[in-house]
Amino acid sequence: MKELLTNLFGEHLPFDLIQKGINIVMILIVMTIVIAVLKKIFSRKKVYKPDAKLDETTAGFLRKVLIYTVYVIAFVLILRSIPGLEALGNSILAGAGIMALAVGFAAQEALSNFISGVFIIVAKPYRIGDIIKVNGTMGTVEDITLRHTVINQLDNRKLIIPNSTMNKSDIVNSTIGNPETCGYVEVGVAYDSDIKLAMKVMREEIMKHPLLLDHRTAEDKASGVPQVMVRVTALGDSAINLKAWAWASSTGNAFAITCDSLEAIKARFDKENIEIPFPCVNIYDRKG
Repeated sequence: MKELLTNLFGEHLPFDLIQKGINIVMILIVMTIVIAVLKKIFSRKKVYKPDAKLDETTAGFLRKVLIYTVYVIAFVLILRSIPGLEALGNSILAGAGIMALAVGFAAQEALSNFISGVFIIVAKPYRIGDIIKVNGTMGTVEDITLRHTVINQLDNRKLIIPNSTMNKSDIVNSTIGNPETCGYVEVGVAYDSDIKLAMKVMREEIMKHPLLLDHRTAEDKASGVPQVMVRVTALGDSAINLKAWAWASSTGNAFAITCDSLEAIKARFDKENIEIPFPCVNIYDRKG
């Protein structure tokens, strides 16, 4: 190569500079190819089984780690190829442990989020696509990055929570295991109402819903346990609180059953003259 360049451009060509430029170009080309291969291997378009060792969540997180690692290695190699910066590149490689320690002290929160992200990927309390409830907010896990978890809330707004916070929070996962969910339908009736009739009306209206599931076991059915259980849960200050259990195939369906059943029960209570009490304020005029 050196003899060819000499014949073409003469003796005054800075061969070392050209060689280093070629090295930098080669590094960039290899880096681009490696990153493209990694993105192809860990493409989210692939179908990952939820119970597989390499599911969509693990693949996405591992892809990010490997790509960032390739960028760092390419950056160091380019520094070693630039005249005057070789020492800096060698120092980065030689002092990688010291730099990692310094970065750890300077960015403890970022490091904590990264380590928490690794724990989340390994333990899998939730995965991409899971419906979870954290800190009172419910939504679908959209992404798990090196720093945070992205949750798409029911109103289609993105909730971004640091991984360290997620790792310390109590999480309700509606997707792990059996996705069937119990919806609660709660209504208060007046003390002079017919409780048995009110419970019967609640059961009948909920039973009409097309999304309702029969969650009873064979033993429950044999012993006559009703498909929709309705019980008195409290004797309140102004109402008798009734609660019904309605099972559905998912959290969304359970929410739909609850909302639709409340509407149907209110209409049926009106026909049956069953009163749903509400707060009343009596105002006395002493001057009158």
